[in-house]
Amino acid sequence: MRRISRRCTAAMLLAAAIGLLASAASAQQATMTARSITPEAALRAARAALAQCAKGGFQVAVAVSDRAGQPLVMLRDRFAGPHTPATAEGKAYTALSFKLDTLAFARVTREGEPQSGIRHLPGVVAAGGGRPIESAGSIVGAIGVSGAPNGEADDACARAGIAEIADDLEL
Repeated sequence: MRRISRRCTAAMLLAAAIGLLASAASAQQATMTARSITPEAALRAARAALAQCAKGGFQVAVAVSDRAGQPLVMLRDRFAGPHTPATAEGKAYTALSFKLDTLAFARVTREGEPQSGIRHLPGVVAAGGGRPIESAGSIVGAIGVSGAPNGEADDACARAGIAEIADDLEL
C-alpha cells in the first residue's frame, strides 16, 4: 500500500510540475518585449532635423515620438509658426500609425482614392514631413517636421534626423 501511495504522490508531483511548466510557457507567449527609441536618440534626431532645415533657411518645429505615438521631444525654432508644433506631432503620429512616410500617405489618401477618408481621422496629418523610425525590422518611433515651404523640404529634414541616429539603430 505504501508503494502505491508513493507512486501516486510521485505521479501527482510530476503532473503538478508539468502543469506549472506549461503555465509558465503559456504566460511567456501571452507577453512580448517591445523596443522603443530612447529620449536621448530622439533628441539627437530632432536636433539634426532642425539643423538641416535651418541650413535651408526654414523655421520649423520637429517632434519625435516613441513607438506608442507619445511625444518624446519637441523642438521649435524661435521663428517657426505657432501651428508647427502640433503639425509636426501630427505628422509623426500619422507616420507611426500607418507605418508609412507621410508623403506616400498623402498620395494614397488623396481625394478620389479608396482610402481618402482616413486622412480625416483625428490627429492625422496628410502632408510630407513625417517618417517612421525603424530598428531591426520594427518601428521604434517616428519623426515629424513642419514649417518648411513644402512637404518635400520637411521630409528631407526628417530624413536628416533619422540619418543622424542610423548607426545607433539596429538594422
